[in-house]
Amino acid sequence: MKELFIKRFLYYKALGDETFAQLSDEQLFWQPNQESNSIAVIVKHISENLISRWTDFVTEDGDKSWRNRDAEFIIELQSREEMLKCWENGWAVLLEALNQITDGNIHNSISIRGEKHTVLDAVLQQLAHYTYHIGQIIYAAKIIKNDDWKNRFIPKSKSGKHHSEMLKKQEPEEIPQNSSPVCYAKDPEVRDEYKN
Repeated sequence: MKELFIKRFLYYKALGDETFAQLSDEQLFWQPNQESNSIAVIVKHISENLISRWTDFVTEDGDKSWRNRDAEFIIELQSREEMLKCWENGWAVLLEALNQITDGNIHNSISIRGEKHTVLDAVLQQLAHYTYHIGQIIYAAKIIKNDDWKNRFIPKSKSGKHHSEMLKKQEPEEIPQNSSPVCYAKDPEVRDEYKN
């Protein structure tokens, strides 16, 4: 299970990395208004959360006494380099912690803000938390880049074309019967209209 966790977290980290690469230094610090966060601020928040949650997570509360959450939303980072260093530091702490998870301790109890959670529950909560913020980063980047945004996912109105291209990459014997963009015939939940 540990390998699956690492794979999923690294997938979302890579989305962040790819997004940063498309942006100028100035764009990383852009705020649409005073109440919104720049990408750099979101990165700082993610990193501080990663460090607090996952440092000594088995023996200490996930909300460390030294963490100042409110300060995470004040921009102190001054450059792309500082932001990326902050980003990498947080992820390094998480990956080290994930490597400590075993089948023997995944259901053990840990605490976050004094509330008990299993290790599994804490991992799932944090995966959701980080993907939420990485989604914010991508959304802000798409607004900033507009037509210059390089989409990693299926472009708008191109689902059918994408599906056809994916099927062409498979060998004929690998293509499920009645393949469609919405179902596969071998799936027990296929609607009758898609079956032979």
